[in-house]
Amino acid sequence: MYRTLMLSTFLSAALLGASVEFIEAPEIGKRVMPNSATEILSFHDAIKNTTGAIVHIATTQDSVDQAVEQINPFFEQFFGQQFRFKREPKKHALGSGVIISKDGYILTNNHVVENASKIVVTLPENDKEYEAQVIGLDPKSDLAVIKIDAKELRPITMGSSKNLKVGDVVFAIGNPFGVGQSVTQGIISAQHKNSVGINEYENFIQTDASINPGNSGGALVDSRGALIGINSAIITRSGGNNGIGFAIEVDMAKDIAKRLIENGTVERGYLGVSIGNLSAELKDLYDNEEGAILLDVTKGTPADKAGLMRGDLIIKIDDQKIKNASELKNTIGMYQPGSKATITFERNKKIRTATVKLENAELSDGASQLLEGVSLEALDDNTRYRYRIPGNVEGVLITRVKPGSKAATQGLQEGDIIVQIEDTLISDLATLRQALPSYTQKHKRIYIYREGRIFVAVLK
Repeated sequence: MYRTLMLSTFLSAALLGASVEFIEAPEIGKRVMPNSATEILSFHDAIKNTTGAIVHIATTQDSVDQAVEQINPFFEQFFGQQFRFKREPKKHALGSGVIISKDGYILTNNHVVENASKIVVTLPENDKEYEAQVIGLDPKSDLAVIKIDAKELRPITMGSSKNLKVGDVVFAIGNPFGVGQSVTQGIISAQHKNSVGINEYENFIQTDASINPGNSGGALVDSRGALIGINSAIITRSGGNNGIGFAIEVDMAKDIAKRLIENGTVERGYLGVSIGNLSAELKDLYDNEEGAILLDVTKGTPADKAGLMRGDLIIKIDDQKIKNASELKNTIGMYQPGSKATITFERNKKIRTATVKLENAELSDGASQLLEGVSLEALDDNTRYRYRIPGNVEGVLITRVKPGSKAATQGLQEGDIIVQIEDTLISDLATLRQALPSYTQKHKRIYIYREGRIFVAVLK
């Protein structure tokens, strides 16, 4: 299983609140080349222990929603009530994972295990199968933690994102095409890719190490065998590897893994702004050439309370420099709700600072309260690119629909744009929040844009 970009959770309450101590790699001393004609450049000894920490994951899931024989409202418009879902055979998929603790915690991609009814993990050194349970999922970063009932496992050694350099030799380890564990070599082609358009929160390493179906969730390691990324996606025209693969940087992966193990979920900081990048024209109006410009500040949000205004250019969060809008989103998202951050920004060519107390992104956006079983996101340049949304379409993007929810049975899908509720046009999350409570009738008509057409669903 893997993800391409084309040119029922099993959560044990008893395990929440746990913690994990990663085995950190030592600081890098130097980078070397072979010294003589009698030496062979080989990384066998460096990665032979690492391969034991990479597991094979096989999942089973129903191919349709559990609410079988439900009427799809979109098809009902054209075919009447005789058009119904039918149960299809179960789907099976393959992926990889990385052991991060001796007692069985495994880090993988969210898309490898999400909606799986059964997860089976096989260790590389024996044929014993373990049935895993989901500890936590984070679809926004495409990371997940699962756990098997095993002891004295050999966890992977963790690297650090700050030590990575373009040109470093790396290895992708996983189970491509289900043929068994294999290792492919490449280099770091680029770092800090945060506008690829695959996930909501992105911080990718780009590599030419071959990543293929089944590699998702596996390890990208440096020449010492230390983990530097979780293999996640490729860009392809044919479905095979074309030398452009992406791995989630290890620092983000470690942070998400800790939160999932401790809390079962990831809560992110919320600032309350709409943001954009500096265009060539705007750069003449600011002294700083990098940063994230505030396009709007929602009233009553942390940004508003801190005195931030439309037109401010955010250049630093605490000690973290901000180069663009994606970096601002990622940085704020890594803060816990309730934490404080010092924001450095430029206004009228003067540098100022403000202290903000961040709120919970999910609760502030109202994704869980507005529509049951639906995750929502405002439209911006990144989401328009990711879902191929024309610039003239306004509304609120559906980023996830929970299987079995009312929204799922009514046919709502990821990528749909909510453009109207009853008589109210929807332009952003604020108008959606206002529109839903204003209609008190039991059934509400919700109009959505999907692939150039408008459909209507009735939510109860």
